[in-house]
Amino acid sequence: MSATAVDRCLSVMEALIDESGGVTLVDLAARLEMPNSAIHRTLATLASRGYVRQDPATQAYALTLRLATLGFRLLGARHLPDAGQSVLQRLAEQTGEYCRLAVVDGGSLTWIARAQGSTAGLRYEPPMGGEVVLHTTATGKAWLATLPEDEALRLVVARGFPLPRRAPPEAFGKGVVRTIDELRTHLKETRRRGYGLAIEEGEPGIVAMAAAFRANEDARAPIAGTVSVAGPLIRLGPARRDEISPLLASAAHDLAALWPLRQHQASIPRIASARANAPRTRIAKGALR
Repeated sequence: MSATAVDRCLSVMEALIDESGGVTLVDLAARLEMPNSAIHRTLATLASRGYVRQDPATQAYALTLRLATLGFRLLGARHLPDAGQSVLQRLAEQTGEYCRLAVVDGGSLTWIARAQGSTAGLRYEPPMGGEVVLHTTATGKAWLATLPEDEALRLVVARGFPLPRRAPPEAFGKGVVRTIDELRTHLKETRRRGYGLAIEEGEPGIVAMAAAFRANEDARAPIAGTVSVAGPLIRLGPARRDEISPLLASAAHDLAALWPLRQHQASIPRIASARANAPRTRIAKGALR
């Protein structure tokens, strides 16, 4: 498959990801500014592999759950959710808010686990598949603050600044960072405070706090990910944030202690496979005497 065909295939899947009701071929081609014939070939290929289905009544195309299944298989193979779920659940119970775990994946962050601590009243529960916009989220700022400033700014600008490309402005809150100088100030405050903070930035009416954790307890170890707490602004005022910050720091510390276990779990299948495939050595009778 050519690079152009691969790019078209990915564009089609990205365009369908939020369309539970599906999109017609004509509308999809218009949205992507591509010929109907090219989109039809791409959809036919995806359908033959089980990634896309067409509704017989509306003729609209929609993604199947095959892509989600692959994602869960990838997470399971890396033992990512298991290592932190107990810590995340405890933090959710302590704070009574929505908590998430994100891991560093190349030059970005990916949410991999969540726990809901709110049992009554307003419940904040965003979709796990959303993009981690680095400069508008507490999660992103917690990680960016651990990087050299030039590298942090480069990552932010590369993804679109002040608003990410293809993102509707109304999706963000009124507090979103809009200048590089303002972002520098936010990162400086994050380092001083010890955690990232986003007040009506990633979403209107929402406050989030996040702390970065390392791949082990060594202070020189690389950052492995972040743990966050988020909820409605009406509940997460300054006093409540002061109560949550030590709980967040404790969760980050516990995750750093657990993370080597995740790496050990991931290595077990490889070790077992290597042993199973290793050539057997015959020992001559009496050689061990």
